[in-house]
Amino acid sequence: MENNPVPLASPVQRARLWYALLLIIFGVFVVRAFYLQVIRHDYYSKLAASSQLKEYVVQAPRGTISAHMGDQTVPLVLNQKLFTLYADPTLVKHPDTVADKLQRVLGGTADDYEKLLKTKDTRYVVLKKRLTPDQSSKVLAYKFPGVGTQQLNYRTYPQGSMASQLLGFVNDEGEGSYGLEQSLNTLLAGKSGELKAVTDINGVPLAASSDNLSIAPVAGSDITLTVNMGMQAQLESILASRQASLKAKQLSAVVLDANTGAIRAMANVPTYDPTKYQDVSDPSVFQNAAVSNPIEPGSVMKPLTAAAALDQGAVQANTTYYDPAQWVIDGFKIKNIEEDGGSGTQSIASILNLSLNTGATWLLMRMGGSGDDINTKGRNAWYDYMTNHYQFGKASNPQLGYQPDTIVPAPKDNGAAIDLTYANTTFGQAMTATALQMASALASAVNGGTYYQPYVVDQTTDASGKTTTTQPKVVRSGVVSQATSDALIPMMEYTVAQHYKAGASYLNFGSQYSVGGKTGTAQIQEHGKYRDDVFNGTYVGFVGGDKPQYVIAVYAIEPQVKTYAGTAAGQPIFGDIAHMLINNFGVTPKS
Repeated sequence: MENNPVPLASPVQRARLWYALLLIIFGVFVVRAFYLQVIRHDYYSKLAASSQLKEYVVQAPRGTISAHMGDQTVPLVLNQKLFTLYADPTLVKHPDTVADKLQRVLGGTADDYEKLLKTKDTRYVVLKKRLTPDQSSKVLAYKFPGVGTQQLNYRTYPQGSMASQLLGFVNDEGEGSYGLEQSLNTLLAGKSGELKAVTDINGVPLAASSDNLSIAPVAGSDITLTVNMGMQAQLESILASRQASLKAKQLSAVVLDANTGAIRAMANVPTYDPTKYQDVSDPSVFQNAAVSNPIEPGSVMKPLTAAAALDQGAVQANTTYYDPAQWVIDGFKIKNIEEDGGSGTQSIASILNLSLNTGATWLLMRMGGSGDDINTKGRNAWYDYMTNHYQFGKASNPQLGYQPDTIVPAPKDNGAAIDLTYANTTFGQAMTATALQMASALASAVNGGTYYQPYVVDQTTDASGKTTTTQPKVVRSGVVSQATSDALIPMMEYTVAQHYKAGASYLNFGSQYSVGGKTGTAQIQEHGKYRDDVFNGTYVGFVGGDKPQYVIAVYAIEPQVKTYAGTAAGQPIFGDIAHMLINNFGVTPKS
């Protein structure tokens, strides 16, 4: 059988086949192009744009902080425009050459810049912070691919370290740290803006165009403090001068407007320079100790104990009693200092003047309405005055920054010598309070019975120019009666007068002014026991004319003195501050 050969395709047929294949291939390209350019147009447009669209955060100008100086306000904190130099190492060409030129403009070492420019696995490194505008301009003039600067607002302090612990500082990330900078950060920081800039292939922003989108930043609010700058400066000078001889672990003082709660001055030593906060080795120096360091305040509590007993009618201003010079409470003896004169007849005024622990304990007994013992009624009454009247155990004001919990023991019998504990609280042991809390409590006891929330922000001005003035806030009325205030004031004046007669010449204020106060020598508890080698010295008092105008609280932590810390450390500082207020800050004489 013969095989028939397959006929070969003609040239025409082969041409038609290739033509068909080309049409099919062309059609695939057309369909694909249609899909990419029409159906997926938006997606790929955004994808392409994203590779050339860089987002930048535009920092809002931070609000300034000012203080009063007579009829004017003077800045404490301003902004300074400086620049951060950064680079994208993946875009930098010839890092050795770039580093060498950067060193010529900025100083430092070329090797350090080169190492940063060669950093692997990152597209962002900071080469240097705080460039001046001139330095930034010189660096940008080189037009190095992948190298740029970002403007940031850094804080500058025209008054140096004044009020640094009250103010706090702003770290290199633009965040408020400590003090008002942290507690009022949201108010001061404003709202950042946003810039979306079209860039070239090297990441360098192109000229502004309609494709650039921006959200304008909103500036932070400017703040004016209640602080009197002249008073603040002199208070800091007084503390620094006294510290030279006292060599205390810490000194703190507060000057409070007795009739509004406005803080006129507040200072601590040691302090720090906010422009060099990075150099501080002990971060505790950042804390505003007058607000953040509660201690057992000692006998400065006795005027408040006396006021509570007077206010309840447990005693009268002219009440006298027999003081045994010691009480035995829960098996422990409560005694006085050696100079108390021993057992004998005493008065409410002499309890304060002689600083009688036994007298303060007796006042607690009288609050209980019974004889010579402490009972549930007395503990409950005193607890109510400590917490609800004098506001101990509660934060003073959130705007003042970090405020740790303070201790006021509950009055319920806990089986652990509660009567002894409560006897101790009447003379400022077994409970804690800050200098600001002591000042605020005393103010309420001598101003007629109004507890004002202490505050330091006088006015805020927002980005639109709207100014809001802080009004004094009454936390409680009727802390004590006006009659109680009227009785307590001369008792505290008597204490100052008697200490002046005893040799404290710096307590000579003449007859034109009303100056009263009380010392405190407080034991220091450590590991559950009281130390007997060192004490804290405290003082609270007031200055005024017909009525108290300023209240002062002084804390001297572990001063190096050879006698009672309250007398040797707290009292002379109070004397200096009182004279400063009378001489320079408008204390109205008695009519």
